[in-house]
Amino acid sequence: MNIREQIEEREALLLSPYAAKSRDAIRDIEEAPDPLRTAFQRDRDRIIHSKCFRRLKHKTQVYIAPGDHYRTRMTHTLEVGQIGRTVARALRLNEDLVEAIAMGHDVGHTPFGHVGEYALRDMVGHFNHNEQSLRMVEVLERHGDHQGLNLTTVVRDGIVGHTGATIPVTLEGQIIRIVDRIAYLCHDFDDAQRAGMLTAEALPFEVREHFGMTPSSMITAMVEDMVRESLDKPAISMSADVEMTMNLFRQFMFKHVYLAPALIPDRKKASHVVKNLFTHFMEHPNDMEGCETGKAFYSTRDVVDYVAGLTDQYAIKLFKQYYIPNITL
Repeated sequence: MNIREQIEEREALLLSPYAAKSRDAIRDIEEAPDPLRTAFQRDRDRIIHSKCFRRLKHKTQVYIAPGDHYRTRMTHTLEVGQIGRTVARALRLNEDLVEAIAMGHDVGHTPFGHVGEYALRDMVGHFNHNEQSLRMVEVLERHGDHQGLNLTTVVRDGIVGHTGATIPVTLEGQIIRIVDRIAYLCHDFDDAQRAGMLTAEALPFEVREHFGMTPSSMITAMVEDMVRESLDKPAISMSADVEMTMNLFRQFMFKHVYLAPALIPDRKKASHVVKNLFTHFMEHPNDMEGCETGKAFYSTRDVVDYVAGLTDQYAIKLFKQYYIPNITL
């Protein structure tokens, strides 16, 4: 029995009956099993080693290039993975599956966070970052000679289901769906305090009463509630009171941070950059780096994929290149 088989045996022995087991994982293209890693561990590793994952370090979470200590899309991803593993461990669910979904859930995010997402949606009518994350791992990245990373079906299901109408089929995917929100609310609140946009005393009374006034106490309160409500049950949930308080917290964050007047100028500038780059590449598709020389036709989908994959810094660089005159003083 090799190391992977030993891990699979431990999963069958120790994990909850509701946990996803790696030995049951299915891929669209069958592969020989790895002697050391389970299927979900391989998926996690493929995502972490992908180009789209590396680009997350230069993509906005909320604040556009504000300084070294603010969250980026990558640090958010790592925080989701950490909180998700904590919940999975407490519920005896599959930590490797949770981590793989967490690492891939935002790889389709645009430059400038949701501002870029909304800008592309304005240009093409339909664009959702969770669907783009799935497209990134299924189509745009490559594994060996194959198009896509050939991830297992439940990892892909968890990635696309981390937001939106579709609920993941696994409890591990359902964990990420909730802890993604926990992570961004608590850590965006932390960044907002650092930016001087608000103080803990400004939080609604119910939030302070149920969650406390620090990101750590907030995460702890919501995670402990998730575990109590979900232990040995076939679905992941929160208590009604805690879910209501989290939604109140979210409303507060939208009003005072995400849609705050202080951020509107930069949000408008970021949207302007994304929309103009989209327009430029629709008119000049051969300017897209890495395009096939002499290719006769590029679709709108090609341009969306390219613009969505840009980092904040590279998008700004391209905008200056195509729209700002070179002036020598």
